Amino acid sequence: MKKIRCEVLGLSSSPATGGAFALLLKEIDGNRRLPIMIGHFEAQAIGLELEGSKPPRPLTHDLLKIIIDELGGSVTEITINELYNNTFYAKIIIEVSTLTNEIDARPSDAIALALRTDAPIYVADSVMELASFVPSDENNLDSTENESEPEKYSAPLSKEAKIATMQEQLKSAIDAEEYERAAKIRDDIQKLNSSN
Repeated sequence: MKKIRCEVLGLSSSPATGGAFALLLKEIDGNRRLPIMIGHFEAQAIGLELEGSKPPRPLTHDLLKIIIDELGGSVTEITINELYNNTFYAKIIIEVSTLTNEIDARPSDAIALALRTDAPIYVADSVMELASFVPSDENNLDSTENESEPEKYSAPLSKEAKIATMQEQLKSAIDAEEYERAAKIRDDIQKLNSSN
């Protein structure tokens, strides 16, 4: 599998996403961006680490890092390796002694752990091909990186990326027991799936 090294470009939220956050990855040696919709708690865990804020007690991802460290292991990398049924999948690669373990994870959890362990973040080239975009104005993007509106990226998302984004919104709505919003998102996904 060909992998592309990426970095976290930022997090953004807008009323249009129904309370979900967009985590934006950028390939290090290129211009492509990969948006991944994540929930509020995952965004908070990633945001705290990006800001360098340390909570008084360890959060889940901090605890996971402590456990891995105490067992003599290290996170060697994380890879967003698949986009299947409009959902992103990731693997955390952990090395303990001479053993290497691949652990399935949500991309948001894998990235939160990677940020805490300084592990490299990779995205499978096939996933980048399906779901990434190139900003229409690279210079304008650099000057507006600190804005919080996802609409600043004017390149359209692929159909697969839109559906994946909407699937994440649907999961968030169901988890929050917002069933009317979930039904609307479900209907929008069905419309998008049936369109050519």
